[in-house]
Amino acid sequence: MLRINDSLCLADWELSENFTRSQGPGGQNVNKVETAVELRFEAERSPHLPASVKARLKRLAGRRWTLDGAIVIRAEETRSQARNRELARERLVEMIRAALVAPKRRVATKPTYGSTLRRLKAKAVRGEVKAGRGKPEDEE
Repeated sequence: MLRINDSLCLADWELSENFTRSQGPGGQNVNKVETAVELRFEAERSPHLPASVKARLKRLAGRRWTLDGAIVIRAEETRSQARNRELARERLVEMIRAALVAPKRRVATKPTYGSTLRRLKAKAVRGEVKAGRGKPEDEE
């Protein structure tokens, strides 16, 4: 059971962990201990998340979202398997918390009368400046 907030928890069947050998430095340890964690969350099948949250989660996950609707998070920063597990779970919780926040709707506003006049006056002045840059005409 993974707690996201006070009202949302994920069941154990939704999460699966796979351990592999980590890349990078680590001496003799790196060749024999499987410390890297690949956390898989079945987001599309989750009954705990509403459709709107799933849609936002899909956009936030990006290429971590698989074709069958799961999120795969890989953690291999530390040499400890337990710490990597914690890091992967923390990342998943942060991602889901970010998806739970609905974006505010943008309210379209109309420019004020004064701002429209100022903009048009500035355009006219700029047009006069540019018109004055041409070659002078011969007056004979």
